[in-house]
Amino acid sequence: MLKITENPPVIWPETTSIRDFVNRWWVAHTKSRNEKALAHDLIAKGVSYFLPMTWKVQRKSGRTLRSLLPLFGGYLFFTGEENARLEVLRTNRVANIIEVKDQKKLVDELAQIEQALRAGAPLLPHKYLKAGQRCRVVGGPLMDLQGLIVRTKNAMRLVLQVDMLGQAASVEIDTDMIEVLD
Repeated sequence: MLKITENPPVIWPETTSIRDFVNRWWVAHTKSRNEKALAHDLIAKGVSYFLPMTWKVQRKSGRTLRSLLPLFGGYLFFTGEENARLEVLRTNRVANIIEVKDQKKLVDELAQIEQALRAGAPLLPHKYLKAGQRCRVVGGPLMDLQGLIVRTKNAMRLVLQVDMLGQAASVEIDTDMIEVLD
């Protein structure tokens, strides 16, 4: 397990929003548990990436353990031209590279995840949904995020989906902070 200071940044270069990256986006399907190591390799190679991560807290033998884990296990998003794709393949940490057909849609979906992370929202991995009521956040730090609303036992959650991966993340949201889009 890495020390907190040894974890790679979520976005590299750190000062940039993913909307500012101008090159083509790719999705690296990593070998098992290689997401962070690949991120460190990409920093060394000068390849920009987005690796959304979330904290997992667990109690074990009377101790509290905090781990920073990838939100979408096995996936890292990177940007660059063909030479960047080849550099990623040369790391030997990737099982497959997925070509992104709809660049704008992927960036829009990832930008929502980025906004939620920057706002400090505690995102959790969530089951990908096909149906549900589409809503938009109308206030607060998550303003303008769009997703599906699901009701759990104790709360309402806004599900942010990445259609290309068939994966999603969710964040707890107050019902007075959303408006229905459909």
